[in-house]
Amino acid sequence: MIELTAPAGALTAAGRASVQRDLAALLLKWEGAPDNEFFRSVAWTYLHELPAGAQTTAEDDAPRFRVDVRVPVGALSDRRKAGLVQEATALVLAAAGLGEAEAVRVWVLIHEQPEGTWGAGGQIVKFAELKALAQGAK
Repeated sequence: MIELTAPAGALTAAGRASVQRDLAALLLKWEGAPDNEFFRSVAWTYLHELPAGAQTTAEDDAPRFRVDVRVPVGALSDRRKAGLVQEATALVLAAAGLGEAEAVRVWVLIHEQPEGTWGAGGQIVKFAELKALAQGAK
């Protein structure tokens, strides 16, 4: 699950149209999940656009972006986390029409969900089950 929070109007029209699916594909890539119908269907993304004036810093009102990623504990190694952060930052900058010099405006927060605290379809989903499903689908 991945969520992008951005001020309304901060994304380009093309970026707004593609950023959610692009972020979902990026997450699947770094999780090592297969690119198939099932895993694409459970790679949910949300875009939260904040109204004017709802985001600022003590310094200025330039748009900032927060990417919240939720994965099971153990789904991402340190190398995969670093790759996800780097590529998600570049993707959001591109979607906003900003260059690399503005990278500090994008923060990526990875939230690791402890085993037994992730539920879907009315039942607890175990990471080992998802991993086995992914390995069987490759």
